[in-house]
Amino acid sequence: MSRIGKLPVAIPEKVKAEITDNTVKIEGPKGSLSQTFDSSVSIEFADGEIRVSPNGENRRARAMYGTARSIISNMVEGVVNGFSKKLFIEGVGFRASVSGTNLNLALGYSHPIDFTIPEGVTVTVADNTKVTVEGADKQAVGACAARIKSFYPAEPYKGKGVRIEGEFVRRKEGKKTA
Repeated sequence: MSRIGKLPVAIPEKVKAEITDNTVKIEGPKGSLSQTFDSSVSIEFADGEIRVSPNGENRRARAMYGTARSIISNMVEGVVNGFSKKLFIEGVGFRASVSGTNLNLALGYSHPIDFTIPEGVTVTVADNTKVTVEGADKQAVGACAARIKSFYPAEPYKGKGVRIEGEFVRRKEGKKTA
């Protein structure tokens, strides 16, 4: 049995939750999120709490109910507080700027990179090198940050590239001349 799945998800007063079939819809001050879950879990809303339980004792049901509970918890946290990821761009001439729904990146290639910002995610740039990705959906924020990083991941010799805050880049020693 999942230790996480057993815990109920408390719904704050400023959040509205609605469950139909296995679709959970959460609305709050930062937006609204909706997610449909597998039929191997059952979801109930009572007394200001959402409880998730497995349908049956098979392996998939036991695995999915902890996952479903975590996703619902992240949905509630997202519509109340939101999620954010900070990215840092390092390198001479490397910079970023936002114009409308596009993020323009100059990462040392012969061409600029235009990245379309997905719906529900906001991207801000400070000092041309600090990019902040924010939104209510944790998965969308993480996917957007990972996609931006994938254009030029930090390399180990000079440390140039895009890295996410808290990420450690192991540096290598350069080539030696005899």
